[in-house]
Amino acid sequence: MFLFKSRQHQHSLSEILHLFIRAEDVLDDQIDALSKLANYFRPSKSQKEIEITLKELIELLKEEPTLRAHFSEKIIQLFKNRRFTTILADAGILQDTHFFTEVRDRLFAQFLPHQPEKDTVEYILNQVFHKGTDYVWIKQIPSSELEELAELFGFRSIFHSVEANSPLDEILNAVNILLQRVSGRALESEVLKMVPEYEHRESPFEASEKKFDELEKQMRNAPSHSIQENNPCFVEFNELMKQCYAFVDRAYESSAQFGISLRVNQNLLRIRQQLERISTLSKLLTENNYSDRKKHSIQLTLDLIKYNSYKNNIRKLIGDSTRNISFEITQHTAKTGEHYITSDKKEYIHMFFTALGGGVIVGILCIIKLLLSKVDASEFGTAFLYSMNYALGFIIIYLLGFTLATKQPAMTAAAIVKSIEKGLKDDVDLYSRHTAFAELFARLFRSQFIAFVGNVAAALPIALGGIYLLDLSFHSSIAEHKWPKLVEDISPVHSKAILHAGIAGIFLFLSGVISGNISNKIKHNRITFRIQENPLLKMTFGREKTSKLAFWIENKWAGIASNFWFGVFMGSTAAIGGFIGL
Repeated sequence: MFLFKSRQHQHSLSEILHLFIRAEDVLDDQIDALSKLANYFRPSKSQKEIEITLKELIELLKEEPTLRAHFSEKIIQLFKNRRFTTILADAGILQDTHFFTEVRDRLFAQFLPHQPEKDTVEYILNQVFHKGTDYVWIKQIPSSELEELAELFGFRSIFHSVEANSPLDEILNAVNILLQRVSGRALESEVLKMVPEYEHRESPFEASEKKFDELEKQMRNAPSHSIQENNPCFVEFNELMKQCYAFVDRAYESSAQFGISLRVNQNLLRIRQQLERISTLSKLLTENNYSDRKKHSIQLTLDLIKYNSYKNNIRKLIGDSTRNISFEITQHTAKTGEHYITSDKKEYIHMFFTALGGGVIVGILCIIKLLLSKVDASEFGTAFLYSMNYALGFIIIYLLGFTLATKQPAMTAAAIVKSIEKGLKDDVDLYSRHTAFAELFARLFRSQFIAFVGNVAAALPIALGGIYLLDLSFHSSIAEHKWPKLVEDISPVHSKAILHAGIAGIFLFLSGVISGNISNKIKHNRITFRIQENPLLKMTFGREKTSKLAFWIENKWAGIASNFWFGVFMGSTAAIGGFIGL
């Protein structure tokens, strides 16, 4: 830690400022000096919670007017006429609608960051604030100190000029670029499919683009190069922006009806990010009093550092990109899980009988698995045979409407979360909320228990009876040499059965995700309608049977695929467990 600090503070603050001044017009030397200045105030990892202050720098500049004059002159010359439109229009905003391509590019940039041209502000920020966490400590600097520092340097506000390459011109250009991009993206067919009601309406995106043109002309012609917040044109622009946000919100809401693909989700996410950036930048163009000029100029500087610091953030990208699709998938799983929770005596008895049916199938699967274990095959061959046995058995259980107790937790977990979320949203007192959850949990426990009883009550006698009948018929017990290992394998003390159960739990989760994802894709790709209206199918089976086939696939295909892959996963568990030493 002391070594780190000695490297960080190897120069005094005064020496760093003099290094910058002596660098004259050599860009690399100036940037090196600024990097040392950033390092001087940048806290170490162990000092994240300390207060960040620029008082030492402010006092030094006050005590040495000559140093202040030279330093401010050099810093102004360094940033003069440097372009930063790219940071405002691109940094931190999705650049690719392909999720994995975007993740790959950002991951690569973590190790080898993109370096822009040297005549841009982005190049300097990349060199000086090169850590992704720099904005975290910079935003802790008191705003009063930033304002005092701007006064000492004699910085002009962003409203001083609207000439080419001036800060205000860069902001206006960035907003125009963003408006054009967002307008084109919102009119793409795959986006409009989510909001069909907007197909015959005037696009709020195009209208906001036109309105901002009016706003820009007013600003460029106004003596102050700014507008008031109550400016009629600015008020109308904000109203149009609200309509644009409503468009995106409506598209996300429609995902429950139409489903949503990762590509469409990325498009909508990009539109929302661009709208948020436009809203942020447009607020910088307004002023109600003189102090707003100073505040907005400082805020622009902080925003530039923020956008540049977070432009390669992977965690936020993954969170934003998967949130809505994950919600749709878990919603489907939650609806499925509700069928596994009984509410009254009739459903409770029905659950028992469906569990008995599931137990019968499981008993048969156990016998078949014992027979398959005697096949002389490779590890892969054995895993394949076991997988097909499980998969076909699970599909039969699903299609016959039977119940398997081991599958219940993966399905009912989403239903529990949905119930908790509903309780938090409902305007009820804490006691009623807890009572409702307690009732749900009690019903869930009873359902799980009776399903377990039904499975075991049928599976045990079917397996024993089947093995006994095979022994009578062929005079050979298929479990004669296998039973000691089977008994040991199910012992939580003498085997690693609990760890194997953990692997199976992961597979249960994955099968639920697969089910929800397929259901979402069926809705989004309109598979039911496409089957119904397929001319070849209608000619072959007739309209009525084709329609029945379409709805059968809509209702059953996600479950079939989920059970098939769950069977494959379960059949491979032993091979995977052996591979990783379990």
